[in-house]
Amino acid sequence: MRREGKSRKDFNNKPNAKSTFRTRQNAKKSVEDGKMRLNKFIANAGICSRREADKFIEAGVVTVNGVGVTEMGFRVSPTDEVKFNGQRLKSDTPRYVLLNKPKNYSGRVDSGSNTVSVMQLVKQACKERLFPVDKLNKSETGLLLFTNDTDLAKKLGGSKKNVKEIYQITLEKNLSQVNLENIREGVFMNGRTIKLDSISYINGKDKNEIGVENSNGGTKLVKQLFEKLGYRTVKLDRVFLGGLTKKDLPRKHYRHLTQDEINILRRL
Repeated sequence: MRREGKSRKDFNNKPNAKSTFRTRQNAKKSVEDGKMRLNKFIANAGICSRREADKFIEAGVVTVNGVGVTEMGFRVSPTDEVKFNGQRLKSDTPRYVLLNKPKNYSGRVDSGSNTVSVMQLVKQACKERLFPVDKLNKSETGLLLFTNDTDLAKKLGGSKKNVKEIYQITLEKNLSQVNLENIREGVFMNGRTIKLDSISYINGKDKNEIGVENSNGGTKLVKQLFEKLGYRTVKLDRVFLGGLTKKDLPRKHYRHLTQDEINILRRL
């Protein structure tokens, strides 16, 4: 008789746990000795992605202190001389800056208009050039993350990201209980059913002030969902982003992330 329950294969298949442990150990080791993987050094220099850097390393076009390196996982210190196709690379120190974005600032790196870009608010944060991980438009406010870590930016800002975000939204009119329940059940839109992680009225506020928790689609999708049911969003404030909050961060101010916060984002 076949025994019900998990098979031997189920119990032995634990690649994710092993991978996560190895990632934590490598991150801890890098913090302790100040070194980083060669592929990340190249990516931070703006040459290419880490995956592409591995191919260049394997092809033998990278040298460290005059010696060709083809070893995957090779680690370098800040004082090492790294050359790519004979040209010396300078890798920027990874920076992570959180801004509480105010209204009337463009979310574009270069607004191209009379509207002031959010880049003006973080230009004094560090000497390295930063970029926003995603975008909040001129009328939207709240948490906006900037970094020069291309790998993390790609993961947090990609179309397939799965990052928990919480918004406080003000609609032009009260949201009916019927439509609130409709949103909870899921709304068919753009060829699929859109379902938020959570939605509720905000305690002590009018019925046009709504709290929304979502992990996919960003602000644009959330606003489109309300528009589908006949509600226009007049205010949207992002108060939570991947474990980060606005606590002790006034509007228009920024701060650098702690190492613990950076590690949390990397594990998302």
